[in-house]
Amino acid sequence: FAPLFRAAFAACVIAAAAPVAAQSLTAAQKSEFDGVIKDYLMRNPEVLRDALIELQRKEKAAETAARAKIIADPSSPLFTSAHQAVIGNPNGKLVVVEFFDYNCGYCKKAVGDLATLLKTEPELKVILKDFPVLGPKSLEAAEVALAVKTFLKGDKFFDFHQKLLASRGQVGRAQALAVAKEAGVDMAKLDAELAKPALRAGLSESLELGDSLGLTGTPSYIVGQEVVVGAVGLDEMKAKLASARK
Repeated sequence: FAPLFRAAFAACVIAAAAPVAAQSLTAAQKSEFDGVIKDYLMRNPEVLRDALIELQRKEKAAETAARAKIIADPSSPLFTSAHQAVIGNPNGKLVVVEFFDYNCGYCKKAVGDLATLLKTEPELKVILKDFPVLGPKSLEAAEVALAVKTFLKGDKFFDFHQKLLASRGQVGRAQALAVAKEAGVDMAKLDAELAKPALRAGLSESLELGDSLGLTGTPSYIVGQEVVVGAVGLDEMKAKLASARK
């Protein structure tokens, strides 16, 4: 039977490569060919399993290569975007990029670890990327935060960031505006900033970056050349930084 399948498979390849030849098959020949393929797969279902495993391996390898290309490029929007907040040492050699959602419970817990690292690592530069994947309220909060970045820099923005993450309940536009007002942001100027198309472009950029990196949740970090998904804790983050420093 195997030689018959090989012959049928070869015919399939030839047909795919040469449509004219494929069209010359009669209806009866096409039906017989389909029957051969179906019968073989029913008798040898492991062929489909092995093909799926190989497909997943290739997709994973392609994803890893694409991720590595983005992380390895210092000029990538991952590091240079105008739509991001930089906290810590702006010239620091030790760089961490965090993708977060203001309604993510794990992000709320992990921000304390980030604050500790900023106090203990003078060479640490942290880039904050809005990644609102938890619904419309998250999108609202991210839009306000992106606008606030125009007016608050460094430690001042980090204060806003921490207070917004500490908000109770669902965080949306109203909560984000209240925290911005408390931080001293001119609300009229903030409203004008929120109306700019560039704001939505910045949010789209961040979401596209997260998708390109294959991020599946928040918080997610880029530490050195490594992608770290989840609130892994202070000790683990220190270990990742030590590895990146080497």
